[in-house]
Amino acid sequence: MTRKHTVPLDKPWASQMSAQLPDYSYGQPAAAPVSKPAVTTAPINPEDYSKPYIEFMSSNPTIFHAIDAFSKQLEQHGYKKLSERAVWTSDLKRGGKFYVTRNSSSLIAFNIGKEYESGNGVAVVAGHVDALTAKLKPVSKLPTKAGFQQLGVAPYAGALNMTWWDRDLGIGGRVLVKNPDTGKVETKLVKLDWPIARVPTLAPHFGTPANGPFNQETQMVPIIGVDNSDLFEKSSTESIDIKAGTFAATQPEKLVKAISNEIGVTDYSSILEWELELFDIQPAQFGGLDKDLIFAGRIDDKLCCYAAQEALLASDEDKSPGIVKMVGMFDDEEIGSLLRQGAKSNFMGSVFERITEAFAKEAYGPNLLSQTVANSFLVSSDVIHAVNPNFLNVYLENHSPRLNVGVTISADSNGHMTTDSVSSGMLKEIASRCDSKLQVFQIRNDSRSGGTIGPMTSAQIGLRAIDCGIPQLSMHSIRATTGRHDPGLGVKLFKGVFDHFEEVDKQFADF
Repeated sequence: MTRKHTVPLDKPWASQMSAQLPDYSYGQPAAAPVSKPAVTTAPINPEDYSKPYIEFMSSNPTIFHAIDAFSKQLEQHGYKKLSERAVWTSDLKRGGKFYVTRNSSSLIAFNIGKEYESGNGVAVVAGHVDALTAKLKPVSKLPTKAGFQQLGVAPYAGALNMTWWDRDLGIGGRVLVKNPDTGKVETKLVKLDWPIARVPTLAPHFGTPANGPFNQETQMVPIIGVDNSDLFEKSSTESIDIKAGTFAATQPEKLVKAISNEIGVTDYSSILEWELELFDIQPAQFGGLDKDLIFAGRIDDKLCCYAAQEALLASDEDKSPGIVKMVGMFDDEEIGSLLRQGAKSNFMGSVFERITEAFAKEAYGPNLLSQTVANSFLVSSDVIHAVNPNFLNVYLENHSPRLNVGVTISADSNGHMTTDSVSSGMLKEIASRCDSKLQVFQIRNDSRSGGTIGPMTSAQIGLRAIDCGIPQLSMHSIRATTGRHDPGLGVKLFKGVFDHFEEVDKQFADF
């Protein structure tokens, strides 16, 4: 018998749920959900976050959609947007809630405790919000080949691997449009969430050519339509609607028109640029006989970012009132974090500096900033390898995280993770206070560890830090798996970080 799980609508966690919850068992993604105010005094029930997480993942396939949704949710909970171009000193107040974005693909949100003093610590939960994908090339229009229209794309990180083949792929991202009335360049989000592109496999009957290795430039090119005009006498690929020399002229004509129609643009030449990517259109869904699993694309690492933001919104303002509670979501982690919106940039460090300066009683300087950093703590949160029952031999016996149990501490003796005995001890103390169970993962000595934003962020700013994350199966696949309760288990622990850091930090005053 299949159990039917329902989610009550009067819960505080339903901050991203619409008044009528759709059934995702068979259907399409819902419209962007509407946020409701969080009630910080309610206890965390992990089940409460399962369906809202699925809805968030289905509605926000690209990094730009995710950051836009997070921003709107923050504003609905009283957070004020700050501009990096402005001076913040007069805006920042004790008890205030703020957020700032960079490139529309990274976000830092924070609230300032009502008893905060300059030099006090910051409790941070941070991760990366980018995911493996394939991005359209600057000139994505390709010549018709053997009757097929194709699309020029480039892999982002490890995308276009074989899990991307024969999948129904949509196209989405941001479009830069020049307003003809004001001359101002505006950003418009677009999501074409029907099957547009597909990377076709070669049938195994062809023998060796079907076995690979495959060339990503020539053999992993998605098809987007059929064009047999070369078989007929009259054929023309020139458009009378798209002006030569414009950006639109470098893109497939039908794609330009589809996107323009979606965002309400009639003058194709007003499109200055776009940053679009492919995504699997299949919505996130519950899986398993008891629906105790979640199957979704792009879990790595919108999962931890989702949990971190929900934890910030659910945190108790009467607990740890002397600190700043902060969430960071960074772009470009999957490709090294080297860009200005990545974790290696000055983004988070500059926010630390501005907050410290705004509350400085005397002259602001490096001494006060260093004190703030020394009093702070970073939880670097990225998804962790859940144990795969078909490959038990690649896991250490006591380092095999399970789904629906709890967040996992990630350790690495060679510094690929920022975890050490102090940070691990601090998180264990926090977990005991919020009744969260911790697991642990370390890679075998004969395997290679991945990396996170933890070491780079803690080293650059100087924070005490730990790496931990929510377990998932099928990392770097176009579709991955986590547990039904895992998003909520992440919220529970991260809320504990925000609520209990101040008292736990007093136990670790010598570190």
